[in-house]
Amino acid sequence: MNWVLLVIAGLLEVGWAIGLKYTHGFTRLWPSVWTAVAIVVSMVLLGVAMRSLPAGTAYAVWTGIGTVGTVILGIALLGEPATPARVACIVLILVGIVGLKVLSPQ
Repeated sequence: MNWVLLVIAGLLEVGWAIGLKYTHGFTRLWPSVWTAVAIVVSMVLLGVAMRSLPAGTAYAVWTGIGTVGTVILGIALLGEPATPARVACIVLILVGIVGLKVLSPQ
């Protein structure tokens, strides 16, 4: 169950990272509100997951999900480049996330 919470926390990290772009420096009310809510819920779920998961593993997986998801949405929504080198880096991060999950004692 803690892995599920961790994945949800990572997905919310993607939401707030992309949400930051839409807040326009926290000058737009509703994007700012949703971004702030996503930040808080993401952190709470990360904290709950860390009760039983190793801290380093949980944090690395959380940030990895956030990084990969944010890059993918940046490409899909914001027109950021999808160069072969960027895609290769995303794949490396995904391999690291899976490796940490497989090698985790929990």
